[in-house]
Amino acid sequence: MSQMTQTELHQLIQTRSKIITDQAGREVLVLDDDQAFKIGGESRRTVHEVYTEALRLGINPYRYIRNRELISVQEQLRLAESRVTVVGAGGLGGQVILLLARVGIGHLIVVDPDLFDETNLNRQALCSRKSLGRPKSKVAVDVVASINPGIKVTPYQTGLDPLNAPEILVGSDVVVDALDNIPDRLVLESTTKQLGVPLVHGALAGFEGWMMTIFPDDEGLKCLYGDGEVKGNDAKSPEAILGVPALTPSMFAALQAMEVLKIILKRGKIFRHTIVHLDLETGQLNEFVCEKRNSLKSD
Repeated sequence: MSQMTQTELHQLIQTRSKIITDQAGREVLVLDDDQAFKIGGESRRTVHEVYTEALRLGINPYRYIRNRELISVQEQLRLAESRVTVVGAGGLGGQVILLLARVGIGHLIVVDPDLFDETNLNRQALCSRKSLGRPKSKVAVDVVASINPGIKVTPYQTGLDPLNAPEILVGSDVVVDALDNIPDRLVLESTTKQLGVPLVHGALAGFEGWMMTIFPDDEGLKCLYGDGEVKGNDAKSPEAILGVPALTPSMFAALQAMEVLKIILKRGKIFRHTIVHLDLETGQLNEFVCEKRNSLKSD
């Protein structure tokens, strides 16, 4: 059986859509998951393709109906057509992946060389007893599919290095740094600058963390780590010493995911040239502005 033409697919989507009444009593044309799966099978298209075409027709996938007052159909389409790479699928990255999948980022690239182990159960959203011993990047594929079948996930069970980073990151609209060491972050930042892609950096330790968004021309991580080559020592890192309870990655993942949305949708205040530091235990939120290389100023 040959694949349907786009016109035939559009006709099928329009026929299978239905009008529902939303929570505010308004009538909305939607396409639900069951029909999207059926249309995908009949048209030989993925659910991601079906949802994207529905959005092009101005039809809301039913799952996004509670987004639509804050994210328009046109903006939801822009998210569906976007590609975001999350480097690190542990405590911070796992939460980011789930948030971006639920909000509708169409293509997620997940990069992580590690396997889940029992120590990850306290904070890593993708980790469960069933996933112990499995690659984090591949678990992300299964978990996202169970949450939002309209999302494509490409896993890379590898660490980033100067040789493979350009190939993995090319084509990304935004890259999220959910790593746990400085040397890898510097490789990641260097590559995103080379490719001209915005980077959303995040780091955690205990009940504290910080984030900033780095565009290709920004000083970026030099504000934190200077110009010198940094040698990793996992045993002495703040995360290794203090640990990370589940609350901290949950908070900072939301901040990072929101930065991704603001960049793609070109709206809101982006934390560029600004390090946002939050201590959950004391409730203190601080912003440090990067005025020049190696210099921070508190707002």
